Amino acid sequence: MKIISTFIITVFIFLGNITHAQNTEDLKAINSQIWSNFTKAFEALDYELFGSLHNENLVRIGGDSKTIRGKSNYILGYRERWEKDSINQTISFRFLERICKNDKASERGIYKLTINPNSENEGSHYGKFHVILEKEKGVWEILVDYDSTENKTVNEDSYSNAFALDDFDKF
Repeated sequence: MKIISTFIITVFIFLGNITHAQNTEDLKAINSQIWSNFTKAFEALDYELFGSLHNENLVRIGGDSKTIRGKSNYILGYRERWEKDSINQTISFRFLERICKNDKASERGIYKLTINPNSENEGSHYGKFHVILEKEKGVWEILVDYDSTENKTVNEDSYSNAFALDDFDKF
């Protein structure tokens, strides 16, 4: 009986490690395909790169503005803003939750948008986000994107208390 119990426990531990390892590989791919390129697009004001991260059936919800838009209107807004204004900005992400299985993922976290980084005019804005991702033909895309400042209560403490992009052990 003891041998059977030990075998069952070993199998569960082994299967748990396989699941975690597969999840980590997906999270690394999401970091590379989505979050790294999201940051690059914001820094370069590249609306085409930004648009490529989003599924054609994107549902974009702005919690503060109480808006729901599709991909074309959402990306057009960035195109107009980034072509008109030469903004020096960067964006970074920390996570509260990352759930990934097969070709679907749900990620919740805090973003920090910094305008005029490393200057005397530097200012940061924070928000909470929730994205639903889908992998199509081996490429991760944003299918649903929601964000909100939660009545401007999201701040540097919220950001600092969330987990780093590469802190996979928390998920």
